Amino acid sequence: MKPIWNPSLMCMDFMDMKNQLDILNKRADMYHFDIMDGHFVPNITLSPDMAKAMAPYCEIPMDFHLMVEEPAQFIDACAAAVKPMTDKGIVSYFCPHAEVISGKAFRIMDQIHAAGFKTGVVLNPETPLCMVESYLQKVDKITILSVDPGFAGQPFIPEMLDKIAEAKALREANPDKYHYIIEIDGSCNKKTFKILAEAGVESFIVGSSGLFNNDPDLVKAWDIMADTFDKEVNG
Repeated sequence: MKPIWNPSLMCMDFMDMKNQLDILNKRADMYHFDIMDGHFVPNITLSPDMAKAMAPYCEIPMDFHLMVEEPAQFIDACAAAVKPMTDKGIVSYFCPHAEVISGKAFRIMDQIHAAGFKTGVVLNPETPLCMVESYLQKVDKITILSVDPGFAGQPFIPEMLDKIAEAKALREANPDKYHYIIEIDGSCNKKTFKILAEAGVESFIVGSSGLFNNDPDLVKAWDIMADTFDKEVNG
């Protein structure tokens, strides 16, 4: 299989940001951009202002992962941040958590589309797929967390393999209704590439354990990751 690669920008070297974006522009498929508010999760990471600084150097979509209590409050700011990309036809993703949009999910999905984004939804490890099934027809990407949200470098939760397989089976049983990409976030590396792909993952968010710690040279680090995936998954 040919994976969709989605490197996590919070794991990059910010002192070498432009150079690393130049390298990843030629290799990755989108940029995973974590926004945390210190409430939904205890950590605070990237922001729309950081996305605005990066956007002129990005040649692939931004993938906003909203670990925040009020994701709708970030839609306009994120849309403004990536406007230079949108104007060039690069359509980004806006992905709130299922746990905070319950009760207003249809309205928020429509707001995301109206702002010029593709839609996504993110599920915490303990959140069942049935919680989002009623509006999955509006979703372009479903992201399953295989670690608890908020911090990089956590151990893989193997029970998520069943949720991945369930999302794949649901889409295959309803091809005229569902079109979402199946994505994994958390502990995505040489130890898990094979089992994740076999379960049905198509998009791989790679961070500290899967990409950036492979080698100080990002080109070499990327080649190590890609070669490892090919050997593990494609034989």
